[in-house]
Amino acid sequence: MTLDFTGRVAIVTGAGGGLGREHALALAKRGAKVVVNDLGGARDGSGGSVTAAESVVHEIRAAGGEAIASTASVTDFSSVQDMVSAAMGQWGRVDILINNAGILRDKSFAKMELDDFRTVMEVHLMGAVHCCKAVWPVMTEQKYGRIVMTTSSSGLFGNFGQSNYGAAKMALVGLMQTLALEGAKYDIRVNSLAPTAATRMTESLFPAEFLQALQPADVVPAMLVLAGKDAPTRQILCAGAGGFEAAHISLTQGIWLPQSEDTAEQLASRLTEVQNRDQSVVPESGLAQGQLELGKAFQHRK
Repeated sequence: MTLDFTGRVAIVTGAGGGLGREHALALAKRGAKVVVNDLGGARDGSGGSVTAAESVVHEIRAAGGEAIASTASVTDFSSVQDMVSAAMGQWGRVDILINNAGILRDKSFAKMELDDFRTVMEVHLMGAVHCCKAVWPVMTEQKYGRIVMTTSSSGLFGNFGQSNYGAAKMALVGLMQTLALEGAKYDIRVNSLAPTAATRMTESLFPAEFLQALQPADVVPAMLVLAGKDAPTRQILCAGAGGFEAAHISLTQGIWLPQSEDTAEQLASRLTEVQNRDQSVVPESGLAQGQLELGKAFQHRK
């Protein structure tokens, strides 16, 4: 099976360098018309320049592809709407959205300023919300859409000094879960990608020999699968250095306890049973938790 994107229109945010650039180039190489979005700012989100986006557009055009540049800040919904309008004006549709734009402002939680927490949340979470909101009417009307959130192991599993980044990245998974459910009847499939790659964002996190092994291009195959016609939905794919994994938010079977004065003590003594992952499930929606709990309750009433 060949992943062919001929005739598709893709928006890639944060595509002026690093992983976003690789995503944009790969989609264009496989036939997609690409909106290369990048504010052109520093790693912490400060500043801005058209150069980064235009450079990638030139690369795509030089290779025979079609692309336009956008310097819209994903934190500005009006600018994001203009970006989507530009894509519609140029090509008449938007099929793929890769929410890749992001910044880092790392510090331990004790030392972190609240403004740095809010700003990271604004770029990663609200930036993706703005882009999804802007393309949603287009995708529902054409009854086709592929949206990829960029999550992170820092959100899925935690990382010291990245409380703001981790919170934002896990929030994107929650956004994915609901948008995938709401988009299903329109064939809008929404997934998340957790990359491990050597980029400007991660150069201070790994030693030099690790950075050499973590090439951004190695993450791209996972993105292409999640953005393709036969993409899954509500999946979290992890990728880096040639490795590919799936992460899941699962629910154990747990136990049932009657309400009494010592229910908390009983729970504490049986917590390992609650945590037992045998027969754990990946719920199809948030209703599953309540259904499981009510099922146990009514079973014990008999």
